[in-house]
Amino acid sequence: MSRALVLGGGGITGVAWELGMLCGLRDHGLDLADTDLIVGTSAGAIVGTQLATGVDPEERYAAQLVPPDGEAAAALGTGAMLRLGLAAIAGGRDPQRMRARIGGFALRARTGPASDRIAVIGRRLPVHEWPLRALRVTAVDAETGEFVVLDRDSGVPLVEAVAASCAVPGVWAPVSTGGRHLVDGGLRSPANADLAAGYDQVVVLAPIVRAIGPMIGVGAQVAELRAQGARVALVNPDAEALAAIGRNVLDPAQRAAAARAGRRQAAGVTAQVAEAWRRVGDKDRR
Repeated sequence: MSRALVLGGGGITGVAWELGMLCGLRDHGLDLADTDLIVGTSAGAIVGTQLATGVDPEERYAAQLVPPDGEAAAALGTGAMLRLGLAAIAGGRDPQRMRARIGGFALRARTGPASDRIAVIGRRLPVHEWPLRALRVTAVDAETGEFVVLDRDSGVPLVEAVAASCAVPGVWAPVSTGGRHLVDGGLRSPANADLAAGYDQVVVLAPIVRAIGPMIGVGAQVAELRAQGARVALVNPDAEALAAIGRNVLDPAQRAAAARAGRRQAAGVTAQVAEAWRRVGDKDRR
């Protein structure tokens, strides 16, 4: 029986919530790091890469609880949000065309240099080499709108791949790597859970599940995985966690609350996750 862990996008608070959830599930005997494949999108690319390279989730969870002194919240301004919305609408119902329009907006937006963002991501990833275990990081070609899956055979350095997956249009610059300008993989789907097709047991941690316009929703992808015969658990923030996350997922001031909420929520979803994750003969390690 093969396992896949899918970690979706959700900004700074999404990273924190996922780490809290992973640590909380481990508190209850479920170690989701014991998997054959990790799929990471945006925030999930950071967490997934940390897991795949052997970083202890408890260490990263503790880092979420440190006050974000001097770390300002990022956000799209009103004008940028309007231009982004118009770009999405102009793409019509063609998903790739919509992504290309948003990618064009990202290429024109006035942001800091991509090198600064790559350096930030590098500091969050203690290991900078692709792991031997299967890790897929998602991105989108800003010029063509093509969905891009990056792995150790893609020729793209790991830190650049993760930075690209996290390059929110209008907030952080597209990452130029592998002959492309790449932006946030969440433009295709909040989690891109369909990349787990062919795996028998799948857990999806998705801070965001709803899709916008012709984007692909997480629920539809999960339903398709189940139709293919996989056991799948989908977990997203409950009401308490949503309140902790707040309205701006790029606000580091909400990071600690989101992490704690994810860890608390884990107790209530342990049975659901265990049903999808545990193999015959697995013991409760609590």
